[in-house]
Amino acid sequence: MKILKIDHIGIASKSIDQVAPFWNAILGLPIAGRETVQEQKATTAFLPVGESEIEILESTAPDGAIAKFIESRGIEQALKELKEKGVRLIDEKPRGGAGGAKIAFIHPKSTNGILVELSER
Repeated sequence: MKILKIDHIGIASKSIDQVAPFWNAILGLPIAGRETVQEQKATTAFLPVGESEIEILESTAPDGAIAKFIESRGIEQALKELKEKGVRLIDEKPRGGAGGAKIAFIHPKSTNGILVELSER
C-alpha cells in the first residue's frame, strides 16, 4: 500500500461556531460547507486546504459518537491521568478561565519550573 494523499483530517469539537473563528480569521481557512449526518448524530464543516480538507465535527446529540469522544477526553480526564502518574497539580478540578474556557494548572515543580496551563473550550 502507498498513501497518495490525505483526503481530510477530522477534528472533534463541542461547537463548530465556537472554533470556526480560529480556523477562519487566524489561519485564513473559510468554511466551504456544512452537512448534518443524521445517522452519525453529527454536523460537519469542511475547510479546504490545497487538495485536502479539515473537517470539524460537532455532535447533534449527547449520545452521539463525537459527544462521547469529547467527554472521555476532556480536561477532567487529563487531570485524572496526570494525578495518577504522580504529577503535582495546582488545580485538581478545572476552574473558569477567559472566553468561557475550563482551565487548570500543573505545578511548576512537576515541570522543571514551567507553569503549564491546560485549557478546554
